[in-house]
Amino acid sequence: MTDYDAVIIGAGHNGLICASYLAKAGKHVMVIDGRTEPGGCASSREFTPGFNVSDCAQWLSQFDQSIVKDLDLKGAGLSLGKAKATISLQPDADHLILDGDQVSGAGVDPVDQAAYRDFREMVRSFAKLMTTLYRNRPPKLVEQNWTDRFTLMKLGLKLKMLSRERLRDLMRVVMINIYDVMNEHFSHPALKSTIALDAVTGTNMGPRSPNTVYSYLHRATGEHLGQTGTTQVIGGMGALGKALATTAEKHGATLKLGTAVSAIDKTGDRVTGVTLASGETVSAKIVISNADPTTTFRDLLGYHQMEAGMAKRTEHYRSRSGTAKLHLALSALPTFTGLTEAQLSERLVITPSMDSMETALNPMKYRELSSGHIFDISIPTVEDPGLAPVGEHMLTAIVHYVPFAPDIGWEAGKPRLLNQLLEELEAYAPGIGALVKASELVVPSDFEASHGMTGGNWHHGELSIDQALMMRPFPGSTQYATAVDGLYLCGAGAHPGGSIQGLPGRNAAKEILKRGAL
Repeated sequence: MTDYDAVIIGAGHNGLICASYLAKAGKHVMVIDGRTEPGGCASSREFTPGFNVSDCAQWLSQFDQSIVKDLDLKGAGLSLGKAKATISLQPDADHLILDGDQVSGAGVDPVDQAAYRDFREMVRSFAKLMTTLYRNRPPKLVEQNWTDRFTLMKLGLKLKMLSRERLRDLMRVVMINIYDVMNEHFSHPALKSTIALDAVTGTNMGPRSPNTVYSYLHRATGEHLGQTGTTQVIGGMGALGKALATTAEKHGATLKLGTAVSAIDKTGDRVTGVTLASGETVSAKIVISNADPTTTFRDLLGYHQMEAGMAKRTEHYRSRSGTAKLHLALSALPTFTGLTEAQLSERLVITPSMDSMETALNPMKYRELSSGHIFDISIPTVEDPGLAPVGEHMLTAIVHYVPFAPDIGWEAGKPRLLNQLLEELEAYAPGIGALVKASELVVPSDFEASHGMTGGNWHHGELSIDQALMMRPFPGSTQYATAVDGLYLCGAGAHPGGSIQGLPGRNAAKEILKRGAL
């Protein structure tokens, strides 16, 4: 007799969502995670006394509202701040402001303002189309399955409802890069680079890289599903993780935190449970992994437990990252030239021209530190002062492009990079260095160690056409089931991919229930 119907590896947001849906259906579920706090990338910690930082993701913009309603997350304590404008900081302090469909500042002319509204409308039409794919299992094109046929029929109907111009645009732009798309639509350099930032966030790609239009549409589709705009979780991202954990337990799931899974057990041709780092074994009818595909197949299951082709696909699965995180504890609210105090609560970005973004990427390819960086900045304590001591503040920034393992090593590289990042911030926030009480630079290899993400990749694998939709993560392990009987995927390495979105966990649970695997 098995201990559980399902064991879920990883208490990240997707694992907890999957557990909630299965437990709601009456299944006996255990979620196991080596970290002591739930949420995975939706987590918080005290990085210096009194300062609680969202230690990985810092914005919520793509979390599917159907999940919020299904699981009553607001009833579990989830509270969001106001929607944020994006302010692209300019060297002359005439900053570019993107707020909904409106763009202003930085001398943007009426032609580009109108082009921006048209561009947003075009992207929304594509996002509505992709929603059909995102909220369902990815349809296979060659098998005679009525679920897949129905999804494809719905997709075909939505394609037919697009105007001829929109359909032509979609077919043309989806396979090119964001650099070319921006140059086609706009003339203002800062407007181009600010939009392009959303195409490269969490990747190791530059604006000229293939697949950047797809990664941009992935974000846009998530924002369409989220319907909140870019916002922050009150109490920090960990409040989302705790709300999801509370919900999972309320529906009957068991959480076992602070105990890592060391192996996925297989008896004969079927997975039968997991072994913990303590040596304890937990048996289950199925095992569902919220870990990334490389960790799941290479490290936990082991190549000796699968056929050679699957092992080869795992080994070639791309999970590189160029994203780091900067945390600053500040003795007072910093002053950014040209911004009011109220504007400091918005999403602040520093994006040089697209050519400069591409130049910043190049050293990373050769394990070198770049001379310039791209920043996505949050000062969460403006809206949520309880995250820091009274009168003090915290700044967090997602930073591109940072190599996984620089040739000089991180012992020498971290202090050098940290000083460089502070110098770059000083150009926009004079005197910020004097306010720093404590600082922390979290590089991709740190994320791999702390969150178990191969390559430090937030998406659990590159978001590219050959690793997306019905090919995510790779052939033989799509539609949440893997080629190993009894083993399923529910994390960001499964369809539709990364970001704090929740659909991989929800879709996996629905697919498992539909298959009658339990």
